[in-house]
Amino acid sequence: MLDPKKKEHLEKPSLHPRNKHTGRYDLRALRLENPDLKEFVAKNKYGNLSIDFFNPKAVKALNKALLISNYGLNYWDIPDGFLCPPIPGRADYIHHIADILTASNKGVFVKGEQITSLDIGVGANCVYPIIGNSAYGWSFIGTDIDKKGIEVAKKIVDTNPSLIGKVEFRLQPKPEHIFSGVLKAEEKVDFTICNPPFHATQAEAEAGTLRKLSNLKKKRVKKAELNFSGQGGELWTDGGEKRFVLNMINESAQFSKNSAWFSTLVSKQSNLRTFYDRLEKVGVVEHKTIPMGQGNKMSRIIAWTFLSPTEMNSWSNERWGSK
Repeated sequence: MLDPKKKEHLEKPSLHPRNKHTGRYDLRALRLENPDLKEFVAKNKYGNLSIDFFNPKAVKALNKALLISNYGLNYWDIPDGFLCPPIPGRADYIHHIADILTASNKGVFVKGEQITSLDIGVGANCVYPIIGNSAYGWSFIGTDIDKKGIEVAKKIVDTNPSLIGKVEFRLQPKPEHIFSGVLKAEEKVDFTICNPPFHATQAEAEAGTLRKLSNLKKKRVKKAELNFSGQGGELWTDGGEKRFVLNMINESAQFSKNSAWFSTLVSKQSNLRTFYDRLEKVGVVEHKTIPMGQGNKMSRIIAWTFLSPTEMNSWSNERWGSK
């Protein structure tokens, strides 16, 4: 019989049932997809093959193998220092959004390249478009304030035939804005997604990393090395998550009929009440909160719409093919 304590390390709790990354990673197979991963694979104290998740180079090698193996890529790479996010959590976001669209489409899955998402802060990694296009055939508009990040993401798209023509990139010229400057006045997208910068300063980001690593390693860690990397606007912004998401909610009201659903990840549960109050103030018709969990980290998605049931039904009929 499997030791219960050992089992905790074999399963990733609370992932979406359609997520490809439930259960243990098959690191033997993944090493074949990305030979660079081989040097980071070793047996852990439970006798299972694993990698050092505190090593950013190991995490990057694993991510590359996962994306090539599961999402039909033949190339993926990002420069050192850019955010290299955990793939299972990003996949969860995509699958939960698919569920929201399905519920708004009379229970019919919303698939195909005619479905367009606005990815706020697409990043150099381009992970949401990769997963969303592979899983549901969706098209994406990826925005970012970092020109270099967009150039790297564009190379990923241009090097993978399955993504060519499915992802458009737009540089946000004014970092203080979310939708203004990248979403055109009469343009329609089916949903928006965002992984916001959670911290207010670089020091706050590093302090959070030290706490996380110290808790996981059960000893004090003095040096903050971001295992998923990340920089500037990817990890911190003036006012942190709270100000960023409040700005997003405020601006979404100006584009209330441009998207069926708006959404964002929220890291800090303590911010939720403030966000709910602002959503009510700007006049949303409905908002939802979807909890997500991966390992020791808990987060949630908040999604909102300004469309009435009649407007959502019309949107569904016209854009999603539900009759």
